[in-house]
Amino acid sequence: MKEVKIGFIGCGGNANGHMNQLSGIEGARIVAVCDVQPERAQSAAEKYNADPYTAHQDLLERDDLDAVYLSLPVFVHGQPERDVIARGLPFLVEKPVAINIDIARELEAAVTKAGLITCVGYQLRYLGSTQITRQILQQRTINMIVGKYWCSTGHGDPNAWLRQMNKSGGQLVEQATHTVDMMRYMGGEVEAVYAMQANRFLKETDCPDANSVSLQFASGAIGSLTATWAYAGDWSNANVLDLLYEDELLNWNPSRVSVQEDGEWVDKTEPGPTIDEVFVEAVRSGDASPILSPYSDAVKTLEISLAANLSAQEKRLVEISSL
Repeated sequence: MKEVKIGFIGCGGNANGHMNQLSGIEGARIVAVCDVQPERAQSAAEKYNADPYTAHQDLLERDDLDAVYLSLPVFVHGQPERDVIARGLPFLVEKPVAINIDIARELEAAVTKAGLITCVGYQLRYLGSTQITRQILQQRTINMIVGKYWCSTGHGDPNAWLRQMNKSGGQLVEQATHTVDMMRYMGGEVEAVYAMQANRFLKETDCPDANSVSLQFASGAIGSLTATWAYAGDWSNANVLDLLYEDELLNWNPSRVSVQEDGEWVDKTEPGPTIDEVFVEAVRSGDASPILSPYSDAVKTLEISLAANLSAQEKRLVEISSL
């Protein structure tokens, strides 16, 4: 089995999750890690027997890399990807792919021109519950999709980058992007959105703590999404979808899908590959077809979140094609 040698740009929380997964994949080896905080890079290097860096340009000078992971705050996206693309390396980048649509489309064009294998960290697409749901919905008419992402991530330091609109894009861009992406993945492309936002509790931040979005799907289906990070409960209300199709109802979350059969609610799930397994095998084989979340597709999810923010700011319907 060909060994896939991987470098990491960013060694924070999301990166640690990927590193842990990769450590259990046969034939995958982390050889280099980079973080602007030297202690983070050193800690990851020691744990995975890799070489530490504090500048990604230095990491990319290595000639033994097969692929790169970019796990960075959304406002940092841009130059690191440009440099990885210039090196001609496949990459997995964490969501969302950019803070604005101009950067995302620039990088999308560069990736397409270079013909690189890419993967964006929308790992929920690969779950067994997701694939079961897609099978159930095949050849069925979806009427409406209702999504929600309620959590307490907004609590804490009001100066944290997550709670600064110009650095995170707010909850719809940075966090509830997973729910937006699942609504797209289940229901197809979105043509227009109308959104309302409010600061009702976390008033010391310029990021809305309440979001309500109406969506018009290209299929004719409609949808709604609510998102808040002013909720102090558990995470059971994050990434939840209700899908009404024809005269049936289906409830999805990452761990299972519940569907009515003969008048009874039945929970279904099955194992699925991790996003890391899929990406490593794609790099090894050169076949990107099993990747469900390539860069160009993730740009479409970002468009919806940005359109929702614009809609709330300008108090009008925003068509996705107008961005």
